[in-house]
Amino acid sequence: MIALTDITKSFGPLHVLRGISLTVADGEVVSIVGPSGAGKTTLLQIIGTLDRPDTGRVVIDDTDVSLLRPAALSAFRNKHIGFVFQFHQLLPEFTAEENVMMPALIAGRPMHDARRDARAILTDLHLADRADHKPAELSGGEKQRVAVARALINHPSVILADEPSGSLDTQNKQELHQLFFDLRDQRGQTFVIVTHDEQLATLTDRTIRLTDGQIVR
Repeated sequence: MIALTDITKSFGPLHVLRGISLTVADGEVVSIVGPSGAGKTTLLQIIGTLDRPDTGRVVIDDTDVSLLRPAALSAFRNKHIGFVFQFHQLLPEFTAEENVMMPALIAGRPMHDARRDARAILTDLHLADRADHKPAELSGGEKQRVAVARALINHPSVILADEPSGSLDTQNKQELHQLFFDLRDQRGQTFVIVTHDEQLATLTDRTIRLTDGQIVR
């Protein structure tokens, strides 16, 4: 479902990724771990088409994304890739439901369809009673679940998560981790998760360990 071949990336003289090749299967939950500066976030951004590699190929759902022009790449990203960040990145002036709807509206879906699907996902994630609340009225765990709901709205091929539980307390962290596996089991959702949390890494189907821009295990 995802195939990276000989990915390299440098920023000036700094070689961040040095020939990364890997595949991620449909429905797999994969963690990427390693020390700070190992290239984890850069690799995730390249998988997510937010950055382009210097060399190599990124293929997602049989599409070589390096061949797409900017507008087509943006549309592909919106349809095929969901994102969950460490600090949720919710828009403060909108309700939980409206935040979840945003990617669907950007994709050009009718307002009533986006609202219906957002409400259904929030219900599945036990957030129906929080749908009309703005982010400032939500707990940290609720904000991250809303962020997951937003990532799910367009039925993406993969959800990419960058330190998704890094800002949560122990209970909310465990609940978020369990949510990822529930979504895999119930929806067949694929996840690629960058994390420093070794406990989460041990739970995933596979752990990719980076050191100095290379896969070491």
